[in-house]
Amino acid sequence: MGKNLLLWLVIGLTMMSLFNMFSPPMQKADKMAYSTFIEKVDAGMVETATIKDNLLVGQYRDNSGELKKFNVTVPSNDMTLSQRLLDQHVVVDVKAPDEVPFLLSVLISWFPMLLLIGVWVFFMRQMQGGGKGGAMGFGKSKAKLLNENTTRVTFEDVAGCDEAKQEVTEVIEFLRDPSKFTRLGGKLPKGVLLVGPPGTGKTLLARAIAGEAEVPFFSISGSDFVEMFVGVGASRVRDMFEQAKKHSPCIIFVDEIDAMGRHRGAGVGGGNDEREQTLNQMLVEMDGFESNEGVILIAATNRPDVLDPALLRPGRFDRQVVVPRPDLLGREQILKVHMRKVPLASDVNGKELARGTPGFSGADLANLVNEAALNAARYNRDKVMRADFETAKDKVMMGTERRSMLISDDQKETTAYHEAGHTLVAKHLKNADPVHKVSIIPRGQALGITMQMPEEDRFNHDKGYLLDQISIMMGGRLGEELVLNQMTTGASNDFERATNLARSMVTQWGMSELGPMVYGERDHEPFLGREMTRQTNISEETARKIDGVVRQLIEDNYDRAKQILEENMDQLHLLAKALIKYETLDTTDIDRVMEGKEPLLIKEAEKYEASSGTPPEEPTTKMDVGDDGETKASGDEAGQAS
Repeated sequence: MGKNLLLWLVIGLTMMSLFNMFSPPMQKADKMAYSTFIEKVDAGMVETATIKDNLLVGQYRDNSGELKKFNVTVPSNDMTLSQRLLDQHVVVDVKAPDEVPFLLSVLISWFPMLLLIGVWVFFMRQMQGGGKGGAMGFGKSKAKLLNENTTRVTFEDVAGCDEAKQEVTEVIEFLRDPSKFTRLGGKLPKGVLLVGPPGTGKTLLARAIAGEAEVPFFSISGSDFVEMFVGVGASRVRDMFEQAKKHSPCIIFVDEIDAMGRHRGAGVGGGNDEREQTLNQMLVEMDGFESNEGVILIAATNRPDVLDPALLRPGRFDRQVVVPRPDLLGREQILKVHMRKVPLASDVNGKELARGTPGFSGADLANLVNEAALNAARYNRDKVMRADFETAKDKVMMGTERRSMLISDDQKETTAYHEAGHTLVAKHLKNADPVHKVSIIPRGQALGITMQMPEEDRFNHDKGYLLDQISIMMGGRLGEELVLNQMTTGASNDFERATNLARSMVTQWGMSELGPMVYGERDHEPFLGREMTRQTNISEETARKIDGVVRQLIEDNYDRAKQILEENMDQLHLLAKALIKYETLDTTDIDRVMEGKEPLLIKEAEKYEASSGTPPEEPTTKMDVGDDGETKASGDEAGQAS
């Protein structure tokens, strides 16, 4: 920005200087008509006169005798002026016209054109990213060469993916000491593809490779190859590998390679695709007639399904390293890495946090630690406490609380019975995950939430667990229907998830009377061209059978959830009333409420401070259920139970 501003400042000053240099001088003398000038000459009032071309400049005395300057334009056909001036004894001087130098005249005539050409070249350089080959350098590679001083990420900063680290560590060792592997006939792998969901640390792993490798490391994004000009992508691929060969042995890292490595011929209609040219050149450079010994290509993507098969074959990407979501041990290691930079209180347990965050990726865990640190700073603490992590976990998993949202008592009661229905059904099913927390405080787009937390990581699910999940989803609507005798739109998402789960059990997992068969395609085609031409492989009669079995699964679990709530109606009332009063219950409080006891809520003042800012009062009442099913409270808080 500073260089551009300086350039425009120089251009502006140059133009102003040239304008002042070649503009006609400003006349400070009075402009006089030629007839008036002749009258003054004849009257003897003119003292001096200087003639240059057809311009006459001089001095005259006015009627008061004061000497003044004047200028007048003289007609070229007036041949008597000189004699008239001499007759009146006027001092006359004649100057020859100025001669403009040849080079200056050429500069004046060509300067506007040269200025336009210079501005055009400047903007072309800006459009093509400046430098690297000048105005016509858009075919050059944009890969950045990193050295050991440009990155400080090492393998110590990468956790939760030990197998992936081992794979890439072998590549680095191969580059450092090839003889260790080649003595047994091994060859240097040409490509390593890092595959995994978003946020699992693929790019971080590549940065760690750059920090650990003692060889040149080129970094580029897949979108940097695609340009508005035809053939630029292929040219940049060629230039990138040419630079890499000069620095061999070296590593090239291409992030988000799916931007230029998509499946060829998957579009609608014909035509020549610039992306396909770029991909073809990449295929040739990786495994063509010319060898690229010592150049290893590492790429990362979270969409391996859209990549071209020719890119994935051995000889190009010899290894596909999966970077999955971390398990319990991996999450604990990742939390330790991120918590090294945060001052922790003594009550923070990394293993406990890892157990309470199933399914979290590395990026999610980093965000969790950051949110906990921000929450601690909000309360001006010196250390991050366990309560801060709990608050951050609720915020990440359930959304931000919307306490300012105004909700009527009727809607609050409806939400309470809805969430109590989910909770009660989950507590009475043996295959369900334990209920971690239930709340009727609006979070995100939900008015209430029931959060279940598995005791251990689940890598597959049995039929009993899936059926229990459907029953739990039905419990929310049943809680409203059985007690309040009404139906609301709050159960729409529950029904959608239950229907999708039941349909997957029937059509994909073979968990129904239709047998162990897959009906229909499992995944949607990622390419529009193939989606349009794909034909279904099930008949109308089979589709009707599938709909019937799906409906039967949902109805059976609906009836099962209804039976659980009807048999435990007193506990449903207790949970709903406790939610109306306290808004949030954790797993310990849920068990106490179902036993008819008062919830303990949160004993630690610091933990309560993290969520509400003021310590709670010690509860002094005991809840019980009367004959009519309504909750009763003793003491001064009887009027506050609802």
